[in-house]
Amino acid sequence: MTGNSHYIKPIVFTLDLVIVNISLLLVAFWKFDSVAILFEEPYSLLYVGSNVFWIMLELIIKPFHIKRTMRYVQYVRKYTFTVLMHFLLITAFSTLIKFSNISREFLILGFTTEWFLMMLLGGTLIWTLRAYRKNGYNYRNVIIAGHGELSKQLEILFRAHPEYGYRIKRLFGDEQNQKVSDLSTISEYINNEDIDEVYCCVPYLTHEKIRELIDYAEDRFIKVKLITDFRGFPMKGLTLERYGHIPVLNVTEIPLDDIKNRVIKRTFDIAFSSLVMLLVFSWLFPIIGLLIKLESRGPVFFKQKRTGKDGKSFWCYKFRSMAVNSDSDSRQATKGDMRITKVGAFIRKTSIDEFPQFINVLKGEMSVVGPRPHMLKHTEEYSKIIEKFMTRHFVKPGITGLAQAKGYRGETEGDDYAMKGRVKLDRFYVENWSLYFDVKIIVLTGLSIVKGDENAY
Repeated sequence: MTGNSHYIKPIVFTLDLVIVNISLLLVAFWKFDSVAILFEEPYSLLYVGSNVFWIMLELIIKPFHIKRTMRYVQYVRKYTFTVLMHFLLITAFSTLIKFSNISREFLILGFTTEWFLMMLLGGTLIWTLRAYRKNGYNYRNVIIAGHGELSKQLEILFRAHPEYGYRIKRLFGDEQNQKVSDLSTISEYINNEDIDEVYCCVPYLTHEKIRELIDYAEDRFIKVKLITDFRGFPMKGLTLERYGHIPVLNVTEIPLDDIKNRVIKRTFDIAFSSLVMLLVFSWLFPIIGLLIKLESRGPVFFKQKRTGKDGKSFWCYKFRSMAVNSDSDSRQATKGDMRITKVGAFIRKTSIDEFPQFINVLKGEMSVVGPRPHMLKHTEEYSKIIEKFMTRHFVKPGITGLAQAKGYRGETEGDDYAMKGRVKLDRFYVENWSLYFDVKIIVLTGLSIVKGDENAY
């Protein structure tokens, strides 16, 4: 049974819209003990707007395109972004038409319920489809043209994951020289068998034979897919671009190259930093500032040139934790460092000295989460001795980062192993960024501060 796949997208589209409406109905009943309010102004306009905006987002973002190999975490990211955009559009819509009497609690509960039900639907849907395909339904018959290590690995993958719904019917090619010399055998096989997809292993077919096979398959409504060997490249950042009619593979694409992701991260940075400045920094600053001034002469803030995004330098702010000295731009703090004041030791241990960097975040020079910024001297030194050190500067530096959350804090001077560990984690963060990842790192950092870190001095 190979059919029915074309029904999945419209079914998911419809279920999504049903969830949007159910969410509003549930919250209306919970909040007002009646759903009748959704048919009275201003909630009736909100109800209609919610449906219109959701349909618009579905058609633009297309979250209902659920691929056979999609993981649940990919579904979560896609639908979280869609629900967030839905919330922002409705909030802007309500503000624009001055619906001041619409309950904020209603809006927040509505979209929280919407997100929860979407996640529940996604988990159920992906699990059901995989179980359905694993039991022999909704599968696709495929053949592989080109015999070699790459085609064998694809065959192993499909056989190891029956839940993807791919059935390998045959592998074509000369096992000795790996090349496909004659397409007539493939053509004859396609004519006699019910084939849905043909996978062409590019290293084992000439351009002319691929073109010929594509033309033959398209005439019979069979999809052709090209696979080639990029195992030596970072697959996380591999994307296809088009320069006119020329396909170009970008091997350094990262999540934050996407404008959508940058907007999400910047919005989170501004919101989180504003809350910290308002709720914490506003009363913490005068207390810490006074203690610093009482203990030693010098400014409350310490500022230093650090390396930022794309290798550009910026002034990084901290609460001053040392007595004023002439080598602060070249020497890291060490254990038992005589330059550190008593107040400085406390604020460094508790990471309070980093709080002024939320100013850097609001200025757009830093992010809440990202690779920690280094002194210019250290950037110059480590870029020469640590492989791919500069790739950590593809994104804005952060107040905290994955390396810090995992315990890589404090002194690194003379310890290349510790710095390599930091860089490895920083690169992993750059290549795998997500909003969920940022929140997780913030929570881990908070727990680390509460437990105490022997490297924080």
